[in-house]
Amino acid sequence: MSQPYVPTPRTRLVREADRAVYDREAAYRILDEGFLCHVGFVVDGQPFVIPTSYGRKDDSLYIHGSAASRMLRQLKDGVPVCVTVTLLDGLVLARSIFNHSMNYRSVVVLGKATLVDDPKEKVEALRLLSEHIIPGRWADSRQPNERELKATSVLRLPIEEFSAKVRSGPVVDDEADYSFPTWAGVVPLKMVAGTPIGDARLDPTIQVPPYVKRYSRSR
Repeated sequence: MSQPYVPTPRTRLVREADRAVYDREAAYRILDEGFLCHVGFVVDGQPFVIPTSYGRKDDSLYIHGSAASRMLRQLKDGVPVCVTVTLLDGLVLARSIFNHSMNYRSVVVLGKATLVDDPKEKVEALRLLSEHIIPGRWADSRQPNERELKATSVLRLPIEEFSAKVRSGPVVDDEADYSFPTWAGVVPLKMVAGTPIGDARLDPTIQVPPYVKRYSRSR
């Protein structure tokens, strides 16, 4: 079970502190709706930020990639990382350029990732990653073989030091700008799945599964 969370000096928001969310369950709802994160780390003084997919189980994030990748080679040695997930909900168009904004939900997790060595946990983590992105797909697909498992690394990052930040709602303009003659408001944005496109070599007797036909990131 998740434990109550108190932000650390590194995760306590200073700027726009009213947008801070330190509730663990609220942060997990954001993480569970997204599936793409950006992983930041430093190698020999050079910062890198790498996009990758992720999955969550309880109070841990799992990320994976090629065992030969720079990110996986560095992070398995316990290098400090910053993992960020952002969901964009809308463009906020104010009357002044200065007050334009976006409605969003984001989570930042700080910590050290460790390599998942246990074979059973590794396969379970890969299943969790697959199910996080598109529930139902793992059981319908060929499972990874030994060669593929050897070429893939999985890292576990405890969600111990984190913060979430949320901006929602209407335009906030300076009082003097409300009479400025231009349209102001919010352009809602959301991820919408298009019509599935079958592979060129797909057996024509195989139907589109329901989890593909009705795919959505809304939770």
